Amino acid sequence: MNSRSLPANDPDIQTVDWTPTRSAGLKRLEQFVGRSGQAYADTRNFDLGPADRSNTTALSPWIRHRLITEVDVLSAVLARHNPVECEIFVQEVFWRGYFKGWLEQRPSVWASYLQDLDSALQNPGSDYEDAISGRTGIDCFDAWAAELVETGYLHNHARMWFASIWIFTLGLPWQLGADFFLQHLMDADPASNTLSWRWVGGLHTKGKTYLARAENIARYTNGRFHPKGLAATAIPLTESVAHPVCPIPPLAAPPDGPFLLLLTLEDVGGAALMPHEPEAVVGLHGPVDSRSARPQTDFAFGALGHALAKWRQDPIAVRNWAETLLNKVEATGVRRIVTPYAPIGPVRSALDAAEPLLIRQGIEVIRVRRGYDSLVWPHATRGFFGLKKQIPQFLKDLHLTE
Repeated sequence: MNSRSLPANDPDIQTVDWTPTRSAGLKRLEQFVGRSGQAYADTRNFDLGPADRSNTTALSPWIRHRLITEVDVLSAVLARHNPVECEIFVQEVFWRGYFKGWLEQRPSVWASYLQDLDSALQNPGSDYEDAISGRTGIDCFDAWAAELVETGYLHNHARMWFASIWIFTLGLPWQLGADFFLQHLMDADPASNTLSWRWVGGLHTKGKTYLARAENIARYTNGRFHPKGLAATAIPLTESVAHPVCPIPPLAAPPDGPFLLLLTLEDVGGAALMPHEPEAVVGLHGPVDSRSARPQTDFAFGALGHALAKWRQDPIAVRNWAETLLNKVEATGVRRIVTPYAPIGPVRSALDAAEPLLIRQGIEVIRVRRGYDSLVWPHATRGFFGLKKQIPQFLKDLHLTE
């Protein structure tokens, strides 16, 4: 590919309006959907820098918090292109569901990550501080570290290069790098982030690593960077822990009777899943596991805040979810809590910790999973290829193709 393959400057999609609302996400989708065919396939690997996002959707923060959904995106794209024209784009949409489903069936991967992260944080060292401060002397890496902190976003290709340099050139624990991303990315997702770092290091697909190469970085950053001193080899990481596969449990349907709706950062659009309006709404953040000092991004807080504005509510930051929910139940008299299903991650841990205490008080807790997730996740049993083969059937089941 040469520079003639790069997208022409288009001011309408070069700059992203990161407003954390559904309307802003749908606007970005509409702006980009015309490029989601061959133009996307040809240019998606180029990292053109934060001033030009015209070759990538940049939709991940909205999808991450379910301000817009995968079905919204697939529907818009398939209305503009036939499935063959947008095949690469459609596959990228399903990668998110693959990672979610894979981690959902292997919760011990998340538990091991947290344990190893806590150990690594005991004495991270000066090399770690240099890395997160952009003081390594590797031009691209230092620029991406600054970009991540300043903007909350990195191109997907830059994330892969960054992780590879972190692990194989700098020799730092991958868990610290994954944590650095979770602290700052607007689209920070426990599944996609953890498993992508594991994939780069050779843990997700055993023995298969991703090596950042200077010539590849120079080419796909359009000559912006020419890094020196990168590792010439990438020896796969190993782990002694086995991760058993756990089945994904079936869930009950939303109730017909009165309920208290609990919204979290996992799915701020969860009201759309309910059969009728809730009696009351509460929005919580501040999960109990992982680092208590970890900041959430302004995008995530804003997304939850906008979702709650309809009910004139503000998000509540708490460590003990059970106590807050018990108080809300007592105040409203509604003894059934319904919440969008939270996959493996901090929100799930907070709910799992609170639920037994709520049940002992006679309060019913119902977790409602989106149909897309129930359709896709069970197929994330091994590598992505197995799930990819099911995509044509998924699209039919979602009534997006015939």
